Amino acid sequence: MGLFGSFTKSKKESLDQGLSKTKESVFKKLGRAIVGKSKVDDEVLDNLEEVLITSDVGVDTTLKIIRRIEERVSKDKYFGVDELNTLLKEEIAALLDENNSSDDADFDLPQSDLPYVIMVVGVNGVGKTTTIGKLAYNFKKNGKKVVLGAADTFRAAAIDQLQIWADRVNVPLIRQSMGSDPASVAYDALASAKASGADVVIIDTAGRLHNKINLMNELTKIKNVMQKIVPDAPHEVLLILDGSTGQNAFEQAKQFTKATEVSALALTKLDGTAKGGVVIGISDQFKIPVKYIGIGEKMEDLQVFRRKEFVESLFS
Repeated sequence: MGLFGSFTKSKKESLDQGLSKTKESVFKKLGRAIVGKSKVDDEVLDNLEEVLITSDVGVDTTLKIIRRIEERVSKDKYFGVDELNTLLKEEIAALLDENNSSDDADFDLPQSDLPYVIMVVGVNGVGKTTTIGKLAYNFKKNGKKVVLGAADTFRAAAIDQLQIWADRVNVPLIRQSMGSDPASVAYDALASAKASGADVVIIDTAGRLHNKINLMNELTKIKNVMQKIVPDAPHEVLLILDGSTGQNAFEQAKQFTKATEVSALALTKLDGTAKGGVVIGISDQFKIPVKYIGIGEKMEDLQVFRRKEFVESLFS
């Protein structure tokens, strides 16, 4: 059994609940888009385009989805509006399928004698620390030995917040004082993890984008120093984005993908917003797998992203 096990009934209920605001918003708009219509025509497609754009799917991704639906409608000649939902689900699932590697339904760490290293990036306030804490909890729940590294030494609060999570989950946190060299903290964290036979190390990094060159240099230095302990570290660079910020999350993704090689995404705070469509657009535009979604306050509410279940939950 992997980290989050199979997709249980309780996980499905949590997902439905977490996406309820987006779902309600999308369905209200869809209802208005097809009112008085019996078949999918140009007007319905124009209305659908507006629904997707105002649901934060993004213009480019929306146009791609509309184009695919147009092709299906013209090929099959007739599509009733009652079939539009199924059509929408199928095309969005197919789009996510192209942009994500396989669903991590039974996610587990690769077998290795050395710790698996996750470097976490993202601006302050997106739920970075909370996501790290929930990740640590779920890895530990799956029998993994976890070490955290507080390499965001720019803010004292960042170190203290991570300490609270480390204490709550009961995992060690490697930390230094505020203003210390972040690369030094990362080095210590990996050295400690290697010495103690840990399975996974999660390294927090500074959440600021005021100077992209500085950020780029800092992240590169952290990577280089970590590789002295674990030659292929980091195995994963996880970008945390706040799903409730909609289009602003696109901009953050753009900036961070320029500053470093992001290999996976986590979208947080989807339960508090009607902007859940941003998951679809970001996955499509950046061609980076969405690995986790945050759909609530509980530890278990950080879920491995499963595209089929996500689309099913959103459009059913």
